[in-house]
Amino acid sequence: MFESQNSNKFNNLKVRLTNKADIEPQEIFLDRITLNRVEEMGSLEQKIEVPLSRRTFYGLLFSVFALMSILFLRSFQLQIIHGGEYARLAERNKYDFLSIQASRGVIYDSNFNQIVFNDFYFTLIFDKREVPEDIMDERIREIATVFNLDYKATKELIKSSESDEVIIMRDIDHERLVLLEVRSHDFPGIRVEKKLSRNYPDPEIFSHLVGYMGKISPEKLSSSDGRYSIKDYVGKSGLEKYYEDVLGVIPGRIRIERNAVGKIQSEEVVSLAESGKSLVLWLDVDLQKKIYEEVEKILNDIGSKNAAVVAIDPRTGGILAMVSYPGFDNNLFSGKRDPKDIQRLFKDPRNPLFNRVIAGTYSVGSIIKPIIGLAALQEGIVTAANRFYSAGYLTIPNPWNPSNPARFADNNAHGWVDVKRAIAVSSNVYFYIVGGGHENQPGLGSKLIKKYLNLFGWGSKTNVDLPGEKEGFVPTPEWKIDTIGEPWRMGDNYNLSIGQGYLSVTPLQVATAFVPIANKGNLLRPMVVKSIVDENRNIIENKETEIVRDNFLNPIHLNTIREGMRDTVIYGSGRSLNSLPVKAAAKTGTAQIPKAGHYHNWVTVFAPYDDPEIVLVIVIEEVRGIRVATLPVAKEILQWYFSR
Repeated sequence: MFESQNSNKFNNLKVRLTNKADIEPQEIFLDRITLNRVEEMGSLEQKIEVPLSRRTFYGLLFSVFALMSILFLRSFQLQIIHGGEYARLAERNKYDFLSIQASRGVIYDSNFNQIVFNDFYFTLIFDKREVPEDIMDERIREIATVFNLDYKATKELIKSSESDEVIIMRDIDHERLVLLEVRSHDFPGIRVEKKLSRNYPDPEIFSHLVGYMGKISPEKLSSSDGRYSIKDYVGKSGLEKYYEDVLGVIPGRIRIERNAVGKIQSEEVVSLAESGKSLVLWLDVDLQKKIYEEVEKILNDIGSKNAAVVAIDPRTGGILAMVSYPGFDNNLFSGKRDPKDIQRLFKDPRNPLFNRVIAGTYSVGSIIKPIIGLAALQEGIVTAANRFYSAGYLTIPNPWNPSNPARFADNNAHGWVDVKRAIAVSSNVYFYIVGGGHENQPGLGSKLIKKYLNLFGWGSKTNVDLPGEKEGFVPTPEWKIDTIGEPWRMGDNYNLSIGQGYLSVTPLQVATAFVPIANKGNLLRPMVVKSIVDENRNIIENKETEIVRDNFLNPIHLNTIREGMRDTVIYGSGRSLNSLPVKAAAKTGTAQIPKAGHYHNWVTVFAPYDDPEIVLVIVIEEVRGIRVATLPVAKEILQWYFSR
């Protein structure tokens, strides 16, 4: 009945109905309501079966295939290509590591007097992983109340930190440590860590030599191969920095396993810590203290502010003392002091952090004369017997204004002088002539002067085992024309020959240059560290004396220069040193500086004369007027040194 009544309508729709129970492969059915009588018919047989076109079929098939391919490739990428990486990330989220601390190496002088000590203090750590986010603020408030901290500041510190572990208190006192011990269960997420701190007795006296420690930099951290954490302190200057790899500990590691919400499940010691090795210096601690005391005294007497002193053993190159004045309190950088104190230190106009011995560059004045004299003898410019007359000045023609010749002053009218007397009385005229030439007498000229200054180590670093050394500067005609735009003139040779003009040298370079004059021929590398030892003072490594240059000086000419420096003490500008318990040789210097009426004042001494044990160099900056302020300091130091 149903079929006969509706057969014409189905024929009109051109849908061929069959009695087949199965669907042909190419037929995919879509349901469609037929006509407007679907509701009236109320039968599922009102649906129309419409086959898809071949094009649509293959399009859908391709889409399914593409989707499955994408899913497969992504799965392959995650599981096969990056599987190891993601596994490691998951492992890292599951495990955390804590450092096991050990003792940093300490520092001794040559007699095993300890000058750097280790202290320990305790810090309070807030671990954000241990505290659920919804109670974070409440927990911070509790801790701030119990430990008397500013809530807002503590909250800001914790919330703004990129690290999960935040130091919220440093140097916890004993009372709070006891409180934490008793109530540790009340403060999940809080723990105490024991931290290393350096203790520097007599800090100002040893500050530049020893240096200080500070927070590790991101650059140092990234290149440390896991040795350090972001909370560690490392050497920032002086020996602490230069020997960081020796002094520093190799920390142990504790692996902590956490569950999905960050709670600690277990702890395991992965590796034990190794203590740092210690340094034994060439330093004589008593000499260092004596030098600092005498420098401070003379500066107060004459109204100057800055000075630098270095003493070297010419037999070994070992640095016996090194004082840069003013010093500073390197304990300020221990991590326990008020940061405002450090800011005041950086703003101090005297620049106390600056190591003048290795980084201060100065005009040296007449200190240069023994080297110029030796160069002139070696190059055959003069002999030891040649004499020149000093009337108190040297005149040279002025081609631009013949009626107004150029005049170069001497410090006195010394009369006839040879090289030894010229050194003793510090005659400028003699060194003008041998350095730059005059009339028929040839001089060294800028090229040979530079050659010999370089041979003695000026113009390059000494490679002392300290960071921050400057190389100084030896000028040349090429440099002057390129930099200043002016030609090199005779006056430049004259100025260079007496240690003036564009020349700049560090006090350590001066001391290093006089070592081969003292020891009769060997230029040595200056060294601060004598040996490296373990925690029981057993020697791990001895630092051998390093000869930079030997056999570069004629012994006969060298002896002539040494005699000139000895004459300086006997009858010349260093006569006050003639009362020392041992024979000494010396050279004084007064260097002009831009500040009107002020001079850098120098002295270099070696003693005993026949078998030197010490080369001492002193410079006092900006001394008012012409005076030899360094001689009284040298005398007091050496008097004490050879009488103790």
